[in-house]
Amino acid sequence: MDDYPLLDLFWTMMWLFLWILWFFLLFKVITDIFRSHDMGGWGKAGWTIFVIVLPYIGVLAYLIARGKSMGNRDRALAAQAEGNFQDYIRKAAGTDQQDAGARHVAELSRLADLKNSGAISEDEFRAAKDRLLA
Repeated sequence: MDDYPLLDLFWTMMWLFLWILWFFLLFKVITDIFRSHDMGGWGKAGWTIFVIVLPYIGVLAYLIARGKSMGNRDRALAAQAEGNFQDYIRKAAGTDQQDAGARHVAELSRLADLKNSGAISEDEFRAAKDRLLA
């Protein structure tokens, strides 16, 4: 352990962390280049070549030139994913609030019509209404 002091270990960990962080940023920029809909094929090819051939300058230039729209695309994608998730939850639970209210009203109306036509008795109507509202 004398050959590698603790401070050198901290420096190594810091450089390893920065190296991994750099690759995350590089991959984030490359995926944003291909995800961008406001740029044509030649623009995407140019940015990709620039980012691969001169990675530090290319990523820095991309973040300066298109960083704001990159953030907007990320926010829009996150909002869309959240909306899809909420829709999935509503469908999986079967309790879409607006649809559930409309179903309850329609079912109560149908029960009232059945009671008024004499198809069900008052007791059956109350039992069905209690089950529906429970």
